[in-house]
Amino acid sequence: MNVKNVEKENGSAKVTVEIAKDEFQTALDKAYAKIRKDIMIPGFRKGKAPRKFVERMYGSEVFYEDAVNEIFPEIYKAAITEQEIKAVGQPSVTDMQTPEDGSVVLTVSTELYPEVTLGEYKGIEVPKESVSISKAEVDAELARMQERNARIETVDREAKTGDTVVLDFEGFVDGKPFDGGKAEGYTLTLGSGAFIPGFEDQLVGLKAGDEKDVVVTFPENYTKELAGKEATFKCKIHEVKETIKPELDDEFAKDVSEYDTLAALKKSIKADLAAKRQEAVDRDFENEAVVLAGKNMTCNIPACMIDEQVDKHLEQFAYQLQSQGMKMEDYLKMIGGDVKGMRDSMRPMAEQTVRSNILLSEIVHQENLDVTEEEVEEELKKMAEQFGMDVDSKITGYAGEGTMTLKQVYTRFYEVLEQAKRGLDKRCTITTALKDPDAADGGEERYSIDNVAFTELPFMNYKMGEVNQQKLPFTFRPSDLVCLDSIRAAD
Repeated sequence: MNVKNVEKENGSAKVTVEIAKDEFQTALDKAYAKIRKDIMIPGFRKGKAPRKFVERMYGSEVFYEDAVNEIFPEIYKAAITEQEIKAVGQPSVTDMQTPEDGSVVLTVSTELYPEVTLGEYKGIEVPKESVSISKAEVDAELARMQERNARIETVDREAKTGDTVVLDFEGFVDGKPFDGGKAEGYTLTLGSGAFIPGFEDQLVGLKAGDEKDVVVTFPENYTKELAGKEATFKCKIHEVKETIKPELDDEFAKDVSEYDTLAALKKSIKADLAAKRQEAVDRDFENEAVVLAGKNMTCNIPACMIDEQVDKHLEQFAYQLQSQGMKMEDYLKMIGGDVKGMRDSMRPMAEQTVRSNILLSEIVHQENLDVTEEEVEEELKKMAEQFGMDVDSKITGYAGEGTMTLKQVYTRFYEVLEQAKRGLDKRCTITTALKDPDAADGGEERYSIDNVAFTELPFMNYKMGEVNQQKLPFTFRPSDLVCLDSIRAAD
């Protein structure tokens, strides 16, 4: 590989790279080996046609595009490394020449990491909120503890607000049933507001065995098909359950905590709430300082960096909807929007995220800051505590294909992340077969790199003992929200 020319202009670069004949022939061999099984030529069994025969039939350059795809990540990575080019976004081949000597000359275009001029960031003033916890907040937390420790008993009486009922229902609009309007054995807490306004109120006073037609009107901001329409739900109550909360006394404190008295429990709750509030205040303070310093920075951010961040925000939101049992498609129908509108609404937030990341990266560079081994260990301990595990605990990959410690995951992940995201590692392949057609963008891309497989999602999903992998929100710092979908690596 030989870099023949580099042109930089207006935040982008064109790199002309020459691939020697022998090097390109190796790529051709690999490309042919990968696709030969699918080649069908009259007179030959599928996948058995000789390469020379195929080239004579379709032209000598029939495998060139596949060969370029095979070799491109490696030569691009080498080229930008050699020329010390800070590329961002996805590169594209804009021209390919095939001289008679058998070499190949590619012209590659890419966006460049922006030039940054820091403004004032030292000594900037940002207001900071003081922290105080009221008696009402402590009482509210105690009430939640009561709810969590309450018992539910079936009762033979009329339902009242606060009770839970088990019912069947089917909804009709203009006398016809509609999608999503029917359920059997559904558990509903009256007064929870889980259903559209007026539905739960009309079930108050019913007892097991009662049937009733509940008439309601869908809100104007509901799905387009039902918004503003009157509906009748035929309901049948099967069971009425009462929630019995424990008394708030010293015995309650002993049962739910390490404390012997209710007063001690209240004191602990107040301290915990204060600590969490202080953490939130500190985080908001830091964020405001970063935003202000970012406004003082001069930097023309490439659109591709913002687009990539929008993708991440959209994926994160889609995952949050999924965790609540809703698909992005259904959410968009409910609000009467589309993916483009969602992306447009997320763009300002995405731009701010990118600007903050650039700012912090430049400050780290200017101030020659470094992360010590002790700081890494401390962060790993926090992660381990979040999952109730030890730093050296083993994390088992899917299908039992090896284990890694949390520290190994952290280290290994950062080694491959950037190369995977840009598709620069020749071992990196995009497995489109694993895409979810119901995802916001038509499916996430899963990357397989060497013997580590992961997908770029906002939450971590991996098997760790018997822990439910869907309940492990995880943030790798200081990069954007990412996750490992599965870990397949040797110990």
